[in-house]
Amino acid sequence: MLSTATVAIMVLALLMGLGLILFGVTTDRAIASVQDKIDISVYFTTATPEDQILNIKQSIEALTEVKSVEYVSRDKALELFKAEHANDEIGEALSLLEDNPLEASLNIKATAPDQYASIAESLQNPNLGSYISNVSYYENQIVIDRLVAIIKNVNRGGLALIIALSLVAGLIVFNTVRLAIYSNRDEIGIMRAVGASNALVRGPFIVNGVIVGVVAAVVSLIAAMPAIGFVSPYLEGFIPGFSMSSYYYTGIIGLFGWQLLFGVGIATLSSFMAVRRYLRN
Repeated sequence: MLSTATVAIMVLALLMGLGLILFGVTTDRAIASVQDKIDISVYFTTATPEDQILNIKQSIEALTEVKSVEYVSRDKALELFKAEHANDEIGEALSLLEDNPLEASLNIKATAPDQYASIAESLQNPNLGSYISNVSYYENQIVIDRLVAIIKNVNRGGLALIIALSLVAGLIVFNTVRLAIYSNRDEIGIMRAVGASNALVRGPFIVNGVIVGVVAAVVSLIAAMPAIGFVSPYLEGFIPGFSMSSYYYTGIIGLFGWQLLFGVGIATLSSFMAVRRYLRN
């Protein structure tokens, strides 16, 4: 009964740990999805030659903070604008103009959200002032700053939950093993009376801890499958291109490795500490 209780507790702990892993993956994909939609646009005056814009594009691409730079010419900008407003009065009015009023632009994506500020600062170079008419970073600054804050809070919260979960699971297993030792106190007393070493007394409990960790890791992965299947369709609608089920089943070996390491590690360490404390007494 004690072993069954220990396995059940470890399964719950490992399910929580697995949930934290999957939650971390989901938040990373969600943040990456939002991040892909955020960029800063640099608009150039209509008098700026295309060669000059392409030279500026190359210099921006050389920055370590920059992930990619997309050049949108005036003609391309006009084409996109007409397609967007094909069925409204703005599109009809624009078609009446003889000259293209739109400006060429560079759409810049950073490798990380917190690097947009340094990219925008580099665009304040006085040598570029005569070419650049507007930089959209300051319009998107609030959204970018909020995204950076969300990323930091999610990472800190996930780490805190993992630490707290490890401590709780370790304490529970520790006390469960202590109960097992107490229930077998007569056998342990006899073993010590006939000269058994501490290692011989400790051995069965360590092996039991390993078995508990392995069984709990297997059971937790199986128990999580229905929940994964239920949640996955909703996440696909929230995060385009991300399937929790596909991630889970393709990476199940790696997840089993983490579960095994976590379960066996906590159960074995708790068993070792509990027996060690008893032998000292």
